[in-house]
Amino acid sequence: MAIVMCDLKGQYDKIKDQIETEINKVLSSTSYINGAQVKNFENSLKEYTGAKHVIACANGTDALQIALMALDLQPGDEVIVPAFTYVASAEVIGLLKLTPVMVDVDYSSFNVTVKNIEKAITPRTKAIIPVHLFGQCCDMEPIMELAKKHNIYVIEDNAQAIGATYTFSNGEKKQTGTIGDIGCTSFFPSKNLGCYGDGGALMTNNDELAQKIRMIANHGQKVKYHHEVIGCNSRLDTIQAAILNVKLKYLNDYSNARYNAAQVYHALLNDVDGVTIPDEMPFSTHVYHQYTLKVKDGKRDMLKKHLEEQGIPSMIYYPLPLQKQNAFKSITIQGEDLDVSELLADSVLSLPIHTEITKEEQVIISNAINEFFKN
Repeated sequence: MAIVMCDLKGQYDKIKDQIETEINKVLSSTSYINGAQVKNFENSLKEYTGAKHVIACANGTDALQIALMALDLQPGDEVIVPAFTYVASAEVIGLLKLTPVMVDVDYSSFNVTVKNIEKAITPRTKAIIPVHLFGQCCDMEPIMELAKKHNIYVIEDNAQAIGATYTFSNGEKKQTGTIGDIGCTSFFPSKNLGCYGDGGALMTNNDELAQKIRMIANHGQKVKYHHEVIGCNSRLDTIQAAILNVKLKYLNDYSNARYNAAQVYHALLNDVDGVTIPDEMPFSTHVYHQYTLKVKDGKRDMLKKHLEEQGIPSMIYYPLPLQKQNAFKSITIQGEDLDVSELLADSVLSLPIHTEITKEEQVIISNAINEFFKN
């Protein structure tokens, strides 16, 4: 039995006929760019998330860049971003000559907190990018209150948590990506809602921002060949939209499968002294894009090697916090301290989790972890 980090083949096999039917429709129509399936997918994702506007684009990194471009920020304006996250969230800040201000994250949830954000706000702060890491939402209600107080934009990086739900203190529920001024997501193949190539989308409830986003993503034009602003060329291919139209129907099933797999891991690993299993925050559902352990006593790399020797893959998301990346050293403002981000970078290890994983595979993985700590 070959254990994999993400079984895209097994997932595809279950919906193969539907996928191929929709792809063939695109091939027959020859509408490879901006075909009907793109608009259909945008409408379906609007209905699923509750967002007023959805604008598809070429990938998740483009979504973040376009979101910042839509805010009319100026070089040197500061954008707060967690230090412990994937590079794209900060990369686009630097690309646009803005200043990334890196703040620490919460040890339990891996996510940025309002307390750390507040300490980093200055008169030059214009935006915050909370990242819903590994499938769980940041605590958005206090973040939104803080942003409103200081007149700061909030761009949700929802690449890893599409389908998760946040519950406000009054009981109101909203989908991740629909709480901030703009939400950005990725449809990279291994994501919870993944296409078979690259893809992304932006969500907003603001009519003016939606119009600007759509224009920026289309070479800065509303009317063909009339370019009102400097934009970019970022389109979701029609074939990828057709695939996503099929897979969106199964997103809740995919989320449930990942959540159930996580509960199996919880039961199997909760009593292992050498690791800390993921925490689930009371304000957010968890869709487990990753199942990430914290490995104690500096044994992460040794455990990873042990698993490899057993034929079990694992991944380190992420081995170096952003403030230590060479690309950011000369342009970054660092928060008061980033101790948690550095600790997590040295201790996190993500196990295989996907829609097709079996309990038998999880038992094999968990037994290997138990064996490591007993020796």
